[in-house]
Amino acid sequence: MTSRRIFPSAAYMTPADDEPVRSVVVETPEAVVVAWYVQPGQRIPAHVHPAGQDTWTVLSGQGLYQTDAAGDTRPLKPGDIAIATPGSVHGVYNHGSEVLQFVSVVTPAAAGYERLPAAD
Repeated sequence: MTSRRIFPSAAYMTPADDEPVRSVVVETPEAVVVAWYVQPGQRIPAHVHPAGQDTWTVLSGQGLYQTDAAGDTRPLKPGDIAIATPGSVHGVYNHGSEVLQFVSVVTPAAAGYERLPAAD
């Protein structure tokens, strides 16, 4: 386990043209902390963590946060905190003109991940 306790989020924000970038900041048995960099037009597909919670803190940009399997969304903006409790559907589409950057904390680390089937 690391003794390091402070991590500059900007050091983990990595741009990519193909798909959103997921950079693991730190992982312990209790949690996985991830920095996300989502370009305009990119999407993190709808998914669930069957055995854990995923909490997002938005640092910059904006997005449409998916809240259920039907595709309902709510706007996300800097300063927002979005919480997906165990089994709750979530994902995001960056519909803005700026990069969406946020930090995700999944607890526990063994929360699991299941992607929802893509809508036709």
